[in-house]
Amino acid sequence: MRKLSIFLLLSFVFTAGCSVNPVTGKREVVLMNTAQEIELGRQNFVPMQQSQGGAYDLDPELTAYVQRVGQSVAAQSGVDLPYEFVVLNNSVPNAWALPGGKIAINRGLLYELESESELAAVLGHEAVHAAARHSAKQQTRAMLMQVGVMGTAVAARDSDYGNLIVGSANLLAQAGLARYGRSAELESDAYGMRYMSKAGYDPQGAVELQETFVRLSEGRRTDWLSGLFASHPPSRERVQANVATAATLPRGGIRGEREYQAAMRVTMQSRPAYETYDEGRKALADEDLDTALAKANEAIRLHAEEAHFHALRGDIRLVQDNYDWAVTNYTRAIDRRDDFFYYHLQRGIARKELGQQDAAVMDLERSLQLLPTAPAHYALGDIAKSRGDRATAVQHFRVVAKSGGEYGKAATAELVRLDLPSNPSAYIPTGCSADGNARLVVAVRNDTSVRITGVQVAVVYSDASGRQQQRRFAIAGQIPPGQIAGVNTGLGPYTADSGCPAEVIAAQVAE
Repeated sequence: MRKLSIFLLLSFVFTAGCSVNPVTGKREVVLMNTAQEIELGRQNFVPMQQSQGGAYDLDPELTAYVQRVGQSVAAQSGVDLPYEFVVLNNSVPNAWALPGGKIAINRGLLYELESESELAAVLGHEAVHAAARHSAKQQTRAMLMQVGVMGTAVAARDSDYGNLIVGSANLLAQAGLARYGRSAELESDAYGMRYMSKAGYDPQGAVELQETFVRLSEGRRTDWLSGLFASHPPSRERVQANVATAATLPRGGIRGEREYQAAMRVTMQSRPAYETYDEGRKALADEDLDTALAKANEAIRLHAEEAHFHALRGDIRLVQDNYDWAVTNYTRAIDRRDDFFYYHLQRGIARKELGQQDAAVMDLERSLQLLPTAPAHYALGDIAKSRGDRATAVQHFRVVAKSGGEYGKAATAELVRLDLPSNPSAYIPTGCSADGNARLVVAVRNDTSVRITGVQVAVVYSDASGRQQQRRFAIAGQIPPGQIAGVNTGLGPYTADSGCPAEVIAAQVAE
């Protein structure tokens, strides 16, 4: 069967998946057409932004500047994609591209650049990833290796919230920022330099950019290693390749040091506030609440309009079980930026703790509209459970149970408690065997994460006259998670080729 699956997949590949790379002109195997790539990028661009801090909207002139430079360079690709560029409110230095030309650059990376030509080099590099269909090729390789299983196991490394995502929105969070191979990186460097040169920029900016990256990587700065270097590893080879490429391109062009510094003026002025905020986030993670609160207050004093700073103070109050003040701080964040999932999620959780269930549901559902997360689904499931709405509770817990981690474990336990009594066979599989006298022995396995008891199995058999009969058998005692228990029914004779005529019809959680 596996050989047949591989044959059918390879047949499809060679009849429908061979295409010409629009950047290099080479024939390649890609199991996704351009329209599908564009739609995939469109659907996932906003969730990806949400999972990494949201759009940086306090300096719209900087965003417009980045978009102008990005469109100028991407236009040189000759590939008709709906290119879109966004600046993310994230201090980790990184940039990435989704299929279809959706490109993001973090505020943290913009801090480190020194000229417009370096910015053009970064955006040109990402434009090549989109134009050359590198993400689509990665997914194709995954399909060929896994026979139809699409995606990779690479997480969104620079996201504070990526590990919370559940459902279909997590597909691009995992596959979209995968580490590209050596050939893809060199290809993006080389063609990105050609694009920037055609747009009028000095290609030497790409050489200087890679030299800076190598120097910083050798210094092993933690934020760099967790961001740009994780998905775009620098190397001396890339520096030398860029030097060689620059030698083939026209000398000179726009460097734009003054233009870049002017565009960054407002954002650079607020940099101390964001650095203070990052220190506060770290202190909160380290459970140093006094330091975290002092840093949050200082960041707000320096730059009161940044919603993230108020949300940090809300998070501190939430940890302190000071729910009223937490709601106040999250509301201040929402007043400044209404379209970021995290503020609504956290305010919903705080309101739930205050017993304000209707308001909590509104907040949590709003957060899900922006980004589906395990905490939001879990909280909504908990509220539905408390209201006696079993169907809605089960629906939410099922989503979370698939996500793994601590929320997944907790949701699985809740799901079992709610669903096990009415759907026991979904959680407790059966197996049949014969004893030494050819009598039927039924075994059950507890596939849940909790102890169960009161297990009953129904066995359908034919009596001496050939009529179908059903008998119930109880399995005594408690069954721990992952353990097997059984009962000898005394029915027979039984042979394995007759199948397993048993099914679990009753069980409950052993509280």
